[in-house]
Amino acid sequence: MYRASYSRLVGQLSVVTTSRAEAEEAVQEAFARLWVRWDQVGGYENVEAWVRRVAINVAIGRWRRVMRERALPVASGAAGGPTGPDLDLLRALRRVPVQQRSALVLHHVVGLSVEEVAEELASKPGTVKSWLSRGRASLAGLLGCADDEQGGS
Repeated sequence: MYRASYSRLVGQLSVVTTSRAEAEEAVQEAFARLWVRWDQVGGYENVEAWVRRVAINVAIGRWRRVMRERALPVASGAAGGPTGPDLDLLRALRRVPVQQRSALVLHHVVGLSVEEVAEELASKPGTVKSWLSRGRASLAGLLGCADDEQGGS
């Protein structure tokens, strides 16, 4: 389970957190929690979804603590880091509220349906649709491009 899911989850969380290091820590913490609860969670239909949800919760908790203590730094284009359009996207994502960012990643990057995103984020499908719409509009404005999707999900 770990070998099959780790890289994929880190990639997904990297977009949510805008930091590969933070994503790795959140995913590792989620797997540690899975290990402790394996008797309960191991029988779930989609264990990877459980790990992703826990990792997102861990990342959100850390982000909230950091926000209380100081302003978030902007990702840099240091060697090996994102550059050009990727860096612009990460900077824009950092400015989108975390719930919208999570919904965008789960829907557009991971490929979950609106209903599946709602389940993972413990929300209602209508709320997820709102987060997606607002998130896309925010990103379009931050990136200086038109949001071509008209109310779609």
